[in-house]
Amino acid sequence: MKLPASQLQQQLSKGLSPLYVLVGDEPLGHMECLDAIRHCARQNGIEERTALTTDRYFDWSKIAEFGQAMSLFASLRLLEINIPNGKPGIDGSKALQALADTPLPDTIAVIILPTIDWRDAKSAWYLALEQKAVLIQLQDIDATKLPQWIASRLALQKQSTDAETLSFMANQVEGNLLAAHQEIQKLGLLFPEGNISAEDVRAAVLNVSRFDAVQLGEAVLLGDIDRTTRILDGLQDEGAQPIAVMNPLLWAIKPLVKVKQAESRGENLNAAMKDAKLFYEKEALARRVLPRLSLKQLQAALLKLADIDKIGKGIMQGDAWLEISRLCFGLARISARARSRS
Repeated sequence: MKLPASQLQQQLSKGLSPLYVLVGDEPLGHMECLDAIRHCARQNGIEERTALTTDRYFDWSKIAEFGQAMSLFASLRLLEINIPNGKPGIDGSKALQALADTPLPDTIAVIILPTIDWRDAKSAWYLALEQKAVLIQLQDIDATKLPQWIASRLALQKQSTDAETLSFMANQVEGNLLAAHQEIQKLGLLFPEGNISAEDVRAAVLNVSRFDAVQLGEAVLLGDIDRTTRILDGLQDEGAQPIAVMNPLLWAIKPLVKVKQAESRGENLNAAMKDAKLFYEKEALARRVLPRLSLKQLQAALLKLADIDKIGKGIMQGDAWLEISRLCFGLARISARARSRS
């Protein structure tokens, strides 16, 4: 059973399930969901907790052995299985399918996974967990929805502020929900219940933005010039290397070129998306931006990225950051103009 993180508390109020799966890289959601399950377990008298972290040498038979062992301290136990790379391998796949099919006796099991790619999402072990467990998907909050998310979190503290200040806070913590949560908690400690003025918020909230080049690619392709500016500035301030920024841009643009080429040959768009390995959120983004950018423009961007790569490696003369900025703003403006015309 798939559930968004927001519905976990409601599910827990009906009683603990034998198997939970947390999927995603968003740290705040991970922390809060795991804390909620642990808290519910304690309320149900479960005091014994065991945590296993897998690696390439992990012995997957430990899970079955855990189920066979008798607890010395309690009738119910909590077992947390952290799979940091999301790749259980052959033995792990069998163990996870067995765990999904036959829950461990007297045990509440929690499997912790990173974001799963499209291949693993179709694997037998993941489908078994998806069908038999309570599977919680931990997702980042879209930038456009972040102000409302902050408002809802403030409301839990019986606090509020105006829309402009909410947008300011969202810009300060963009891409880092854990930092946003910490800033909101700080406001709860500094100020009483009720409305908080814009001046007080600005004085209290730090700039804790965490930017990455994946966000940059999305902002550029969507034609969000303001966000493109913030992310570029943030990446430079954080000391990101141009080559580390260039590669995700390449990964974002190259599949779009492949789809555009297929379209020019009259091929089916859905098949082209699949062939370019654009699935889920990536497919949704591609469908939004493909009408805005021509094949010629995307191919020119790839050529420019090749030049930037040479500059970054010292093969060509130039300023890699300057060229990345020019490329990003150029594509973002093209996309923005096309969006305004549609």
